[in-house]
Amino acid sequence: MNSYSSEILLKRLTKYAIDCQKLTIILPRKDFNHIYGNQLIRSSSSPAANYIEAIEASTGKEFIHKLKTCRKETKESIYWIGLVKESNKNIDITRKESERLISEGAELLKIFSSSVITAERNQKINKLKK
Repeated sequence: MNSYSSEILLKRLTKYAIDCQKLTIILPRKDFNHIYGNQLIRSSSSPAANYIEAIEASTGKEFIHKLKTCRKETKESIYWIGLVKESNKNIDITRKESERLISEGAELLKIFSSSVITAERNQKINKLKK
């Protein structure tokens, strides 16, 4: 991935984290929303931080590990958004925003999965060349 596309992905991940935070702000003040919201804020902010670490990785193995962490945390975010959506399905704006964030999370998952596959393939090719 070149630096331009890395920068674009990092901005997208940052926006995703901020949008998830905004979703938690509009939730009704219920105990379950507080719990789901806190978990969502943690998991949705993690991919951007781990992606920064992946970009700065000193080895291919470390790079792949950080990308897998990004993928795992994105999956977890989708899970928490799904709980928010189901628990607040009578609130139209929450449902619509949850659906949008689930869709964005699914796209980010595809990016991370593809990146992991490519990085692992490149790592195998480099080992064969040695």
